[in-house]
Amino acid sequence: MTRFLTVFLCWASLAMAGDKALRPNIILIMADDMGFSDIGCYGGEIQTPNLDQLAEDGLRYTQFYNTARCCPTRASLMTGLYAHQTGMGAMTRPTPLRGYQGHINRNCVTIAEVLKQAGYATFMSGKWHLTEDKNKLVTGSKHNWPRQRGFDRFFGTIAGAGSFYTPQTLTLNNAPITDFPEDFYYTTAIGEHGAQFIREHGADENDEPFFLYVPFTAPHWPLHALEKDIKKYRGKYLKGWDAIRAERHARQLKMGLVDQRWPISTRHERAPAWETLDKAKQKEMDERMAIYAAMIDSMDQAIGHILKAVADLDQTDNTMVLFLADNGGCDESGLYGFERKKGGRLGTDSSFASYGLCWANASNTPFQFFKKDNHEGGIASPLIVHWPEGIEKEAHGKLRHEPTHVIDIMATAVQLAGAEYPARFRGQEILPLEGRSLLPTFEGKPLDRTALYWEHVGNRAVRSGDWKLVANTRFRKQEWELYNLRTDRTETVNLFNQREDKAQELKALWQAWAARAYVLPKPGGKKSNK
Repeated sequence: MTRFLTVFLCWASLAMAGDKALRPNIILIMADDMGFSDIGCYGGEIQTPNLDQLAEDGLRYTQFYNTARCCPTRASLMTGLYAHQTGMGAMTRPTPLRGYQGHINRNCVTIAEVLKQAGYATFMSGKWHLTEDKNKLVTGSKHNWPRQRGFDRFFGTIAGAGSFYTPQTLTLNNAPITDFPEDFYYTTAIGEHGAQFIREHGADENDEPFFLYVPFTAPHWPLHALEKDIKKYRGKYLKGWDAIRAERHARQLKMGLVDQRWPISTRHERAPAWETLDKAKQKEMDERMAIYAAMIDSMDQAIGHILKAVADLDQTDNTMVLFLADNGGCDESGLYGFERKKGGRLGTDSSFASYGLCWANASNTPFQFFKKDNHEGGIASPLIVHWPEGIEKEAHGKLRHEPTHVIDIMATAVQLAGAEYPARFRGQEILPLEGRSLLPTFEGKPLDRTALYWEHVGNRAVRSGDWKLVANTRFRKQEWELYNLRTDRTETVNLFNQREDKAQELKALWQAWAARAYVLPKPGGKKSNK
């Protein structure tokens, strides 16, 4: 019997007897608008030593998926349901349709609500983005704020994006924060408050395990980073996005993250070759990518603060840490990025800029397309899992290729916590979990699943086994495309015409899911997707 099963069976017998000692602490960390290849342990050149160490001493998943955009991913992550089932099928603008209410509804429960019922202390430091627009300010209803959805303590922003120096909707528990020290930087503050929650929990000398949710806003635009971090990268991107993509792909191949059979996707059709840019534009684009890299570097430093707090309490072995991203690199700002505050120096609070489609294409190496899209560039995410007591030492540093999804995090937490996922909560019927616990994959075992599904702003996909049916509304004609991901995960050879039988089989699966998961009807009177 493996050590993992021994630990788990021992935990199960003790849990039934009411002993909570072996239940792990759980730290769930998420980056915002970060591509598959950006961090070091997924092929990137950006310095992420803390994440790299977690990967070296834990597991890396090569086929983990998000939902392609900020708040739908957060809704699925927090609830174990598909985003439309929670009311967050699009963004935070409300509609009368059940799948598009613009906030998480009461037919779902959050991980914090479930774990709190099981005796966990629950903390959050970072971005919420799960309540509709009118409820983001202190004058609105707080019924869907973190403290009202299961978190004992909360520091962070209610809204989706903004300044890293003077963030709007910054909140401590339910109270607004409007005064910022001169040296305030949001990424650092997220890490410091997460670490503080852990230390103060330990100082209370209680035996409750804790759940800490840490959704960073980095590296989502605006490009805001500290000069000390930017200067590490300034000049390193003058080689251009084509060279960066090739170098990252080579490292991914060497690591085994991608298959030799998958060609790197071609540079996006709208992106020019680097050498066609004049020197001034190249220098500007180098600066934008250097700031983006610095934002990820700073996030890794903040993660280090949290990990140190755990180590100081001698809780590293009994703490499971998970790291993922909410969607792929973001192109929604034009080829070269936007700048909404003319004349400000990039990276400072006098600037509000982004890094653009061309660099986002590099972030998503080796895949095509971006945030919002259901091709792999939009939905493929790193997933690092670190848990010394629950993952065999022989497995440390290994890869897991099982297709997994953000809906699986809730099921994993419920199983580890010995919690009960409720059929009813606060008088409301709760939808059954859609996700599967990741615990079998720690030992390399498969999950029992028929298919995974996606839909966002008309982009849609279904994956069953090695086959994926996908359609895109932005760069293609919304027509279904079929790919065999075993041989072509970069989605370069459309097999729809050769295997129309398989395409129709997957289309029927998607239509049935869309009907039961409140994807349809869609806002604007749309009753179906072709």
